[in-house]
Amino acid sequence: MLKEERQQRILGEVELHNRILLTDMAEILDVSIDTVRRDVKELDAANKLQKVHGGAISMGFTTYSARNNNIYALEQKTIIAEKAVTLLKQGGVIFIDGGTTCMELARLIPDDLELTCFTLSLPVAMQLLTKPNVTVIFVGGQISKEAQISIGANAIHHLSEIRVDYSFIGTGYVDALFGLTEFDWDIVQVKKAVIKASKKTVLLSISEKLNSQHRYKTCDISAINTMITELDPDNNLLNLFRNYDIRLL
Repeated sequence: MLKEERQQRILGEVELHNRILLTDMAEILDVSIDTVRRDVKELDAANKLQKVHGGAISMGFTTYSARNNNIYALEQKTIIAEKAVTLLKQGGVIFIDGGTTCMELARLIPDDLELTCFTLSLPVAMQLLTKPNVTVIFVGGQISKEAQISIGANAIHHLSEIRVDYSFIGTGYVDALFGLTEFDWDIVQVKKAVIKASKKTVLLSISEKLNSQHRYKTCDISAINTMITELDPDNNLLNLFRNYDIRLL
């Protein structure tokens, strides 16, 4: 595989999943970790991604600004967020996860809607503060520099003491048979706590993530009450998910 092809594949993976590990890309590309490290360094120098310890994160995931136009698949994520907004009710108590799709949901909350919103995400919290009728409660803890969310025992303990109507969560990987997975153990533990704290859990995921999986399991697909993609709910790509008691939007 030519260097240009390798680097394009690396960019595709980091844009889709927001973060990659050098070890994973070396396995996918069937090259050495040193080769991937050099490719990532070159892509970082070209401002196409940001190199971090052991991997890389997308440029759309590295800003604290409320509106970032460098987001991968922004049109699809906006469609998902528009669908998610229809689930919000006046006076509701919700949780919004971190990630670019959840940021779009936070951005699209109507200014006249009264909500109490918990979040672990610094960027989501900052976006929610622009909403005049949203009470924002930040779930604190150790901050993951790459994901920009709270992780660790303090965050998990805080989540154990609340019960929200809906949690809106993202995922790195989703598979009808294997469920939701991530590459980061700490993030998985926090997401498990979020699901336990929720009366209903809503998964926001672009369709490119369907039928993918990674090392650490967050939950079975049956733990999700509603899954929202940019697709029409009758799309054949969602057929495997119809075998479960899950609402498709």
